[in-house]
Amino acid sequence: MTQGLDTSQTSAGPTVALALGGGGARGLAHIHVIETLNELGILPVVIAGSSIGAIMGAGMAAGLSGADIREHTLATVGRRKEIVNRLWSLRPHSFTQAVAGGFRVGQFNIERILPAFLPDAIPKDFSELHIPLKVMTTDYYGQTERVCENGDLHQALAASAALPAVFMPVRIDGRVMIDGGIYNPVPFDHLTGVADIIIAVDVVGGPDGDGDTMPSRIDSLFGASQLMMQSIIAMKLKAHPPDILLRPEVSRFRVMDFLRAQEVLAATAGVKDQLKAALDTAFNVRIRG
Repeated sequence: MTQGLDTSQTSAGPTVALALGGGGARGLAHIHVIETLNELGILPVVIAGSSIGAIMGAGMAAGLSGADIREHTLATVGRRKEIVNRLWSLRPHSFTQAVAGGFRVGQFNIERILPAFLPDAIPKDFSELHIPLKVMTTDYYGQTERVCENGDLHQALAASAALPAVFMPVRIDGRVMIDGGIYNPVPFDHLTGVADIIIAVDVVGGPDGDGDTMPSRIDSLFGASQLMMQSIIAMKLKAHPPDILLRPEVSRFRVMDFLRAQEVLAATAGVKDQLKAALDTAFNVRIRG
């Protein structure tokens, strides 16, 4: 792995804040966004993220470059053998808890599994990050979102990525938390007023198909979730739209398609040029204004 991004550098001109949305494996497209900001020498003053967006955001907030994150991703979740090896490394006691009750849907303990896949550079506490990070979680019984900004970072990331029907919920301060993307798929609304330019990246996608084939039970479940999340995003866009909204082409990938990491990255590479063009326009508007 390379040495990471020099977080001492500062950006001239308007400040930038970054919101990275949830979407499972589709969120690997966030790597392109981070790489582009690195190339332009832009460090966000704040990062907000839901689910995979929170994990990617934590990497950047910890000082990792986009190249670092790409390398780590392809070397871990992008390889079947490496996934098996890392799960096996949790044995015997931890592995038992990681898959409490056996390999059944809904029984995976993400608090045990996630740390085995995080880069070592991501600290255990928010206070050790180089860039302020807002991690979105959903309070299941409270029927609201909760923004984690301090304390146990690994626990917050696990809660934010606790996708229902795949991972067990996570308890934070006695509250039952699930995937942050359920309540706030792209948390750009939490960045209002904190920077001159707010960038939001939506990787939720939508049901993909020929428009005629009946979806399977699982595809229906995840597709319905996508539709609900897109309705939430649409309402937030009407209220307080970000300065830049990026929507990489991710619909043909499923939420757990991490073994197709190379394909996801190849299919979404165009978002780099989109971001550069959008930033050029936004910066010129700010400077002239």
